[in-house]
Amino acid sequence: MIAAIHAPPLDFAPLAPELILTGTGIVLLVGGALAPRRSPSVLLGLTLVALAAAAVASLALWNWDGPASVLGRMVAADRFGVVSRLILLAAAAIGALYGYHYFSQSRESRFEFYPLLLFALSGMTLLTVADDLIVVFLSLEVLSLSLYVLTAFGFRTLSSEAAMKYFLLGAFSSAFLLFGIAMAYGATGTTNIGDVARALAGRTGTDALALTAVGLLLVGFGFKVSAVPFHMWTPDVYQGAPTSITAFMSATTKVAAFLGLVRVLDVSFQPLTASWLPLVAALAALSMIVGAVLAIAQTDVKRMLAYSSIAHAGYVLTGFTVADHVGITAALFYLVACAASVLGGFGAVMLASGGSLERSDLDSFRGLSRRSPLLAALMTLFLLSLAGIPPTVGFIGKVTVFSAAVRAGYWPLVLVGVLTSVVAAFFYIRVIVLMYMQESETEVSLDAGPATRLVLAVPAILVLVLGVFPGIVVPFLEKASIIRW
Repeated sequence: MIAAIHAPPLDFAPLAPELILTGTGIVLLVGGALAPRRSPSVLLGLTLVALAAAAVASLALWNWDGPASVLGRMVAADRFGVVSRLILLAAAAIGALYGYHYFSQSRESRFEFYPLLLFALSGMTLLTVADDLIVVFLSLEVLSLSLYVLTAFGFRTLSSEAAMKYFLLGAFSSAFLLFGIAMAYGATGTTNIGDVARALAGRTGTDALALTAVGLLLVGFGFKVSAVPFHMWTPDVYQGAPTSITAFMSATTKVAAFLGLVRVLDVSFQPLTASWLPLVAALAALSMIVGAVLAIAQTDVKRMLAYSSIAHAGYVLTGFTVADHVGITAALFYLVACAASVLGGFGAVMLASGGSLERSDLDSFRGLSRRSPLLAALMTLFLLSLAGIPPTVGFIGKVTVFSAAVRAGYWPLVLVGVLTSVVAAFFYIRVIVLMYMQESETEVSLDAGPATRLVLAVPAILVLVLGVFPGIVVPFLEKASIIRW
């Protein structure tokens, strides 16, 4: 007699945001291929509607009283996932508006931009709620494949070269991640994130197979967050990709990968915390030092911001040295601060460099305050936030992660962070000096309309408001820092 097969109950509500994003992406892709005339404004409008619908579906899960994970315990349903999705959706909305402006000013406009953005975003949001290591791998591949194509979106040799480097090193990192998942399965007999933690409970920190899994997973995630020494792709990709895509990629990919890393480390390998914390601290110190020092030598602002993002990866990892809800809250707040500052910074670079002209060398910023006082003021605000100068959100973010690290006893790491922040202030202030204290040698046409400047004002408002009133979001982040499993 054949035994009945009991399929797990299928509750798709916790997966509704991803279904909305993927479904809209498929509709836009098929419709764009079939429609003889494709209006970019219509595609943008449908994309923003999908992002808003996904945000509403995410908010509906805030008071979810169902099981901690659904769909065969593959997808988590907790407040950590809700906040993670909202951060990514907000950043993607700004990235879509940047892309609309950028591609409308050039002959590179193609309808595939919007579905690819939605596909990449669906992989990012799924990564933050993945409750199984296999789903973690699949979501990383979905977002990575879309970003490889987006990087090559410009009809320039530099874009194609950047995409190829990104693809090769991304595939290399995926292999490490897959080996890490295999080692975790070998050590515990499962790939479910919660079950891995239960299997490791009570084991000593000398479990060679489990520690090998942690090391390989850190390498795989290290590539995605561009932590040293896995950062080699970042400067070339950030410089070669169209600036609007660089803005989207720099903010969202880092947020998604870090939040996925939080769930993997602070849940799956929580019993081995004492063993992997020194590795995280070492990666944080290396990233802060290398990112800050190499940024000084850059003559291209996009490459400078790329190395700056490497240093910021180190600051976020500093918050991870507290393997509890305090460290998660600190990391969440810093990611919010970094996303707002980076989105604004690359948006200002996109406008100051003449949009699709892609003139992002330092000389193109000379005398910007005389050509566009508002744009120069916004660029200054974002640079000060990235440098961690009060009253911007960047200052509060650094105070938060440094306080968490001191609480965990990693004061030498905090000292490295403070010193590298001082070093970083030099190359940020250098750009400000060029904008306000030197005359322009070449006139770059600034083609930004009032709508684009209004979009750029959104991250500026966040940088200032959250810098003065961080309590607006901190209570929500604290509630989200308790991960259910």
